[in-house]
Amino acid sequence: MRSPLRLVTATVALAASTACATSTRQPPRPAPATPAAAATPPNGPAAARRAPRPYAQVITRDARTERGGITVHRIDERILFEVPDSLLGRDFLMVTRVSGVPAGSGGFQSAGSSLNERLVRWERASDRLLLKSISTDAVADTTLPIALSVAQNNFPAIIGGFPVAAYTADSAAIVVDVTDFFATDNPATSGVNAAQRRTWGVRRFDPARSFVSSVRSFPTNIEVRQVQTFDAATPPDDVNGGSVTMETRQSIVLLPKVPMRPRIFDPRVGYFSVNRVNYGLDVLKAERETFITRWRLEPRDPAAYARGELVEPIKPIVYYLDPATPTRWAPYVKQGVEDWQQVFEKAGFKNAILAKAAPSKTEDPDFDPDDARVSMVRWAASLTRNATGPHTHDPRSGEILNSEITWYHNHMRSYRNWLIMETGAANPAARTLDIPEELMGETMRQVIAHEIGHALGLQHNMMASASFPVDSLRSVSFTRTYGVSATIMDYARQNYVAQPGDGLRTKDFIRRLGPFDDFAINWGYRLTTTPTPETERAVLHGWLQQQSGPFPYRFVPPRLAAADPRHQTEDLGDDPVKASTYAVENYKRMIPSLASWTTRPGDDFTELQEVYEEAVGRWAGYMNHVATVIGGVQVALQTGESMDPVYAVVPRARQREALAFLSANVFTTPMWLQPPSIVQRIGPNPVLGARQAGVISSLLTATRLGRMVDAERYDAANAYPVTEYLADLKRGVWSGAEPDLPRRQLQRVYLQRLDALLPTPPTTSAAAGGPGGGGGRPAPFVSAPNLPQSDLPALARMQLREIQRDARAAASSARSATARAHWNDVIERITAMLEP
Repeated sequence: MRSPLRLVTATVALAASTACATSTRQPPRPAPATPAAAATPPNGPAAARRAPRPYAQVITRDARTERGGITVHRIDERILFEVPDSLLGRDFLMVTRVSGVPAGSGGFQSAGSSLNERLVRWERASDRLLLKSISTDAVADTTLPIALSVAQNNFPAIIGGFPVAAYTADSAAIVVDVTDFFATDNPATSGVNAAQRRTWGVRRFDPARSFVSSVRSFPTNIEVRQVQTFDAATPPDDVNGGSVTMETRQSIVLLPKVPMRPRIFDPRVGYFSVNRVNYGLDVLKAERETFITRWRLEPRDPAAYARGELVEPIKPIVYYLDPATPTRWAPYVKQGVEDWQQVFEKAGFKNAILAKAAPSKTEDPDFDPDDARVSMVRWAASLTRNATGPHTHDPRSGEILNSEITWYHNHMRSYRNWLIMETGAANPAARTLDIPEELMGETMRQVIAHEIGHALGLQHNMMASASFPVDSLRSVSFTRTYGVSATIMDYARQNYVAQPGDGLRTKDFIRRLGPFDDFAINWGYRLTTTPTPETERAVLHGWLQQQSGPFPYRFVPPRLAAADPRHQTEDLGDDPVKASTYAVENYKRMIPSLASWTTRPGDDFTELQEVYEEAVGRWAGYMNHVATVIGGVQVALQTGESMDPVYAVVPRARQREALAFLSANVFTTPMWLQPPSIVQRIGPNPVLGARQAGVISSLLTATRLGRMVDAERYDAANAYPVTEYLADLKRGVWSGAEPDLPRRQLQRVYLQRLDALLPTPPTTSAAAGGPGGGGGRPAPFVSAPNLPQSDLPALARMQLREIQRDARAAASSARSATARAHWNDVIERITAMLEP
């Protein structure tokens, strides 16, 4: 692998072969314009053809100037940038963020959210300054002939063109008027995307109600705030007002002249990544390079670091707490950030990450939360129930430059409900709508730690919870040490396995940082002495191969692990059947008490209904954890020296056990989930029937059945033959005495799912399509089969005929008119399916 410092993107290589010169090759500067030329209005229709004027005529005495890497001048409503020659051709990252969210817009967009990011360069072409958007997808070493072709086949878009208004007296900088670039409906700076324009019925941008509210210049970046107003037919708020207004922020950030040394991505470790095609590599194909995203951490004392001592970084990762954070919760937010300090010690860094209160104007008049150099933990006044942890990174190397953690205010409501329904049976502190501050604060702390993990570069790792034996989650000593999962990056939030009397402390019901986090941060951030990223790969591979300890790190990309029962959201432990059995036992204690836990004197039953419906949803989640075992395929990524399998079929006995569990807990309606104490207060509720139907539907998808067919060929010894599975499933849903109403509803859903397996009349495109429907390489075992070419329609017809035969017998012996009507309806539905 060639040094990344010599890899360049399109326009640098192209400069040698095009007429437009850049900062590396400037044409002679023209003489100052004559007074007559200078009299031309600065923004008239001839602006593009006007010659530059003397600096003093452009930057007048009444200009408000703020000096930085690029100096900013404001003259009345006009905005001028003074761009030094030294920055022409340099890489900048232009980030569009929303800083003022329209009322009522909802969703996951909050103040600070990134809307668009692009690599840009300022380049001069005669007396014009161009702002070019540079693709980073393709690169080549400038010394190689292929670099010219890379440039020619990746021509950059020009997103801004500005006549040169003036040169500085020493000719070392160019002055351009950028007002229209920021003050108009420019696609490159707009805060409203195409989907929002359609949703809100945006008709036009209104310049009379739009303006640039502030422009700030800093040493390495410029920050521009814009208020943008649009005429809209269906705005998100004030529907009769006919307009939508938002505030956006443009950050133009100078990237390091020498990119950070990248670390090569390994799909076995869960990092976010950047990738590019390097046409300069000496291989027999266009090779894709992928790097992890991570912060630049460099030791203050390299010699001490090399000796294995803990060393502080030259520049630690610093997060500032939003001044809007409620005082009550600020300590927990701060702790959630700094919990990662101990993890970074595994990579040799002390005090690598800090959380600080945002300084007031008195304490630091230059502090600006909109400064792109500042990372914030923001508190969003929003009904959205979520938290996010995005980051902005250098697309050339993966270096993380900034991040905006957002806690949405109403996310406390989510955790209040989850604590009640998942842990209330065994944790007395969770049996109330007024969750004690200590418990809610601990929960919030861990959510912030989770989002910080994303901002450090880590993906979700849904595999981690399967490292823990289910029964260990009932152990005081185990949970006190490890919590509920091997990583904070799993969606394993509360301990729903622990039973009353197990003796867990309140905080032991909550997730926390774990051994996977220690491994991942060491793998991604520990410095090595290898000379290049390519030679470093062997060291990184060794760290994976030579793990020791009770819980070896495991990660599988989600697209490959969709059929792996260990890779699920909100699950716990290594055995879905056992874990869900414990969950049901706790639910049978929680449901009868839910009305008393969620209702206070003088209140109605709105809270009861909300928590109850969410509880039934979580019950369905436990059932689906078990359903994933059926047709399950475990994935373990391997490398060339290993002969171990990448894909392993879940043994047939475990699959049959899972089906038996579902037959007992789903096909037979769990009447305990709708007790009179709840039904009498909120009325009959369809949520349970809908959730049962969802489980049945999932058991008869073409993807699951196709996977089971493939497994018979791939591993007949372990596979659950699809004909045997369908017979067992039919027996569980259709056998027994006359079906009650819930069972009749499930049987109708069952028929609908079989009908979906019958292909429509074939078309040319359908007949020609391969597995997965074409378009890229499908992930093994997770793509739907091509139905017309598979055995599934034949198997579905066979089942339909068997059900129809049994329905005729049942109709003739039915004791009630309702049952007889049901069976006759089944017969007619199947006839319509088989003989359309």
